[in-house]
Amino acid sequence: MTTQFGPDYVRAIAPYIAGKPISEVARQFGLDEARIVKLASNENPLGMPESAQRAMAQAASDLGRYPDSNAFELKSALAARYDVPPEWITLGNGSNDILEIAAHAFVERGQSIVYSQYSFAVYALATQGVGARHLVTPAVQYGHDLDAMLAAIADDTRLIFVANPNNPTGTFIDGAALEAFIAKVPRHVVVVLDEAYTEYLAADKRYDSIAWVRRYPNLLVSRTFSKAYGLAGLRIGFAIAQPGLADLLNRLRQPFNVNTLAQAAAIAALGDAEFLQKSAALNAEGYRMLTAAFERLGLEYVPSDGNFVLVRVGNDNGAGDRVNLELLKEGVIVRPVGNYGLPQWLRVTIGLPDENAAFLAALERTLATA
Repeated sequence: MTTQFGPDYVRAIAPYIAGKPISEVARQFGLDEARIVKLASNENPLGMPESAQRAMAQAASDLGRYPDSNAFELKSALAARYDVPPEWITLGNGSNDILEIAAHAFVERGQSIVYSQYSFAVYALATQGVGARHLVTPAVQYGHDLDAMLAAIADDTRLIFVANPNNPTGTFIDGAALEAFIAKVPRHVVVVLDEAYTEYLAADKRYDSIAWVRRYPNLLVSRTFSKAYGLAGLRIGFAIAQPGLADLLNRLRQPFNVNTLAQAAAIAALGDAEFLQKSAALNAEGYRMLTAAFERLGLEYVPSDGNFVLVRVGNDNGAGDRVNLELLKEGVIVRPVGNYGLPQWLRVTIGLPDENAAFLAALERTLATA
């Protein structure tokens, strides 16, 4: 008889599947790494800002010591940027870390967590990881149905995950509608507002979620340096919440969960407005390029406010995987989303102009022979 370790709900977790790295695709298909285009993981195609690289180089001389566990300088910079006390800030090893800590901090085994269909895979993983019940509401036009999410709240619900913009669909919730939703959530239920892509929003869509944190003690806003700031490989995110929530998060987070280089790079990137503006402008240009091509090819896509586009590449349930495989053979890495219940679709990160062009050329060749 085989001994099984751990609780059933942990063994039932399907591990998170990340986008394929360039080196793996090169080995698998015998390709030159330099010619491979990766548009799978919503990374910033500009890479890391030079300001962050310089800050890392200066910090490297002190790597023989542990990082500042309280991240005094980074928290001070974030507190000044968002006009909140440093005690309201929790740092994470990427914003994924924040999402996982929140589930452990606020939810007991057997209680429930509400999130939307077609929302970030980590919400399901975080729910399963604490043995909670999944209350998944059907999406509307591939985005959140806030009324349905309110109606789904049960007596044992302790946490709600909301992504804005949403990953993997790119859908956006208007600020006024989102605040009205938060105001209606019972105060004993924590709302985690995941804003990993907020820096890509057009000016006319921006809203002040940090002002909401000051009004709603059950609101936690989660953000990341992995996307627009270009620090994906350093793994650094943060949460802003009132002390009643932040204190619990900081009790659970690992003492040195953000390393010295990540802290230094994040401080520099936070102050690099020019890089952020360049990233947003490049993204807007790339979005127009991709969506114009999808329209020319007669492909359905979901309008996106992130740095990616969800595009339908066929009508049968094998379409996403089939087209993805052919793209891999041509050295183009995108993200199939069958694990989200979208087997006919691919999620494509917006890249540099030549990367977008390479993807579109490979896609058109693939579809012509399908």
